Amino acid sequence: MRHVAFLSAIALGLVCSVPVLAAPASGQAESVPAERSELQETLILDGVIEAVQQSTVSAQTSGKVQQLPFDVDDSVAAGDLIVQLDSSEQRARFNQAQGSRDEAGAALDDAQQQFNRIESIHERGLVSRQEFDQARNNLAGAKARLERAEAALAEAQEQLSYTRIIAPYGGILTERHVEIGESVSPGQPLLSGLSLEQLRVVVDLPQQYADLARRDRQAKVTLADGRVLETGEMTFYPYADPATHTFRLRMRLNEPNGSLFPGMLVKVGVPVASREVLWVPASSLIRRSELRAVFVLDDQGRPRLRQVRTGAEQDGRLEILAGLSEGEQVVVYPGELVGSDLLNKGGGN
Repeated sequence: MRHVAFLSAIALGLVCSVPVLAAPASGQAESVPAERSELQETLILDGVIEAVQQSTVSAQTSGKVQQLPFDVDDSVAAGDLIVQLDSSEQRARFNQAQGSRDEAGAALDDAQQQFNRIESIHERGLVSRQEFDQARNNLAGAKARLERAEAALAEAQEQLSYTRIIAPYGGILTERHVEIGESVSPGQPLLSGLSLEQLRVVVDLPQQYADLARRDRQAKVTLADGRVLETGEMTFYPYADPATHTFRLRMRLNEPNGSLFPGMLVKVGVPVASREVLWVPASSLIRRSELRAVFVLDDQGRPRLRQVRTGAEQDGRLEILAGLSEGEQVVVYPGELVGSDLLNKGGGN
């Protein structure tokens, strides 16, 4: 009775219209058999894009902020100066250490000359063993003082270099923690930033699907426009969030055109099950309000309207839950049949 009511609604034109698709050039309805094949059931989750490299640069020496060449949201290249601290104190220590190193070097040269002279005289037996040992000890002490002075110079030079903070990698500055004229101390945050060159997707998996996803290691990342993103290495966190009982999945992204940015939402499809289903082309379906139907060819090749119950749609195919059997011929493009005399003559089964 429901099928008859459906046909009557079409014949009376009481339901919404269907787009009319072009019929085959031969004038005969094009048909394909209903086929049974595997359907991969997929869990769709919301994922978030984040930067692989995101960090906060902190001060490694004390000083007053003199320059901030870049502001928040500015792009920087690797090696660019992003913070300049007052270096007068560090430079003074460097100059002092450099002078001490030069003095120790001169003392070493003098001790080396003294030792060479006494060594040659000692070989001829003109100086005592005590004088020779003293000259040798003086030489060793001069070498040690030079090494200590060189270490102090290297430390002073490193402290001086800390007054110039450079970008560790190219990217975008996201936050500024200091202002010009502010005094900073070691460990104090200065600037935060991230790199757009390496991105990844982070998604939380429900506990019941975590083992399956970890075993199969298959996931598809899709943008809002339907574009599928190429993913790389997949990492599963070995622990669950105690609040949500979900496991975190992280995937590297390979996106050459730079259209992705941290914080964007994407759809992550994770296969969770598979089953055998009956498929027909999605273009064969006729939609009328809450009812669905297709044209099925009978033994004489005549199209007959058949009400069906549909399920999932995938890759241009439509799952048929009821109303068709495997192998039955379904009209692919029923647009020209809809609204024709065939309906008014009771063409349905």
